[in-house]
Amino acid sequence: MWRYVAARCLRALATVLGAVSLLFVLLHAIPGDPVSAILGDQAEPADRLALRATLHLDEPLSRQYLLLLGEVGNGSLGHSFRAPTRSVTSLIVEVLPHTLALALCALGVALALALPLGTLAAVHRGTRWDSAASSVALLGLAIPNIWLGPLLVLCFGVWLRVLPMPGDELGVASLVLPALTVGAALSAILTRQTRAALAEVLAEPYLRAARARGLSERTLIVRHALRNALLPVMTVAGAQLGALLSGTVVAEKIFERPGLGSLFLEAFLDRDIPVVQGCALVVAVFYVVVNLLVDLLYGVVDPRAGLT
Repeated sequence: MWRYVAARCLRALATVLGAVSLLFVLLHAIPGDPVSAILGDQAEPADRLALRATLHLDEPLSRQYLLLLGEVGNGSLGHSFRAPTRSVTSLIVEVLPHTLALALCALGVALALALPLGTLAAVHRGTRWDSAASSVALLGLAIPNIWLGPLLVLCFGVWLRVLPMPGDELGVASLVLPALTVGAALSAILTRQTRAALAEVLAEPYLRAARARGLSERTLIVRHALRNALLPVMTVAGAQLGALLSGTVVAEKIFERPGLGSLFLEAFLDRDIPVVQGCALVVAVFYVVVNLLVDLLYGVVDPRAGLT
């Protein structure tokens, strides 16, 4: 087990290094000058040269890449071009808890909707229950977040007045509408995945044998079929959790919440390269860690999977 974990960790480090390197190349290939974004086009040439030297933008790309690796190594992730006294890590630490809370709540909403709907559709394949569950899943995929978010605000914030409006004080209640907005599409994906996986498991011969021995349908589905069907669902949910971390920009803008997505977007528009690199690095590390945890949980959910 420890050898497997060590190998996975080394592979994870290589993946993160590759992501950082690729992002570094892409950011420096995008047209636009951070100095012009900060000083404007009318700045004096001497001021532009001085700022470029301060930001190390006059260094060769190889030197800038080594500086980036050093800043990643010391944990600061560099300093913001817009706020030179602030490290990128401190900016991310301020907003990351809000994004994590939103992503986890959205995943919880998605699982709470997807597992019952997917199970219902798989158990009653070809019936009206199957059609209804599949229609709900298709509806979740079809409705864009940019439309669903304002609609939820209008219904629950303006008409019913039971949930906070965008911009109100952050709290547990303020997470409900953003989590529903972000989790709707994910619940549709997980519903379809649960239905497909569970339908395949229900056709296995060992379940027919268990049913012949007199096991109740509830025990058969919950304790045996659903547990084995969770492996592919866990894989998709783990991958989507990483996507949620970087995909909350729309919800954060609609509901006026601070977060990693908003920080990334603002930094990208301002050509604040260190902040963009730091946000992308956090997302890459999160992806890798979540995938590693999902791999390790395989052995817990289904011991036959093993650590291979």
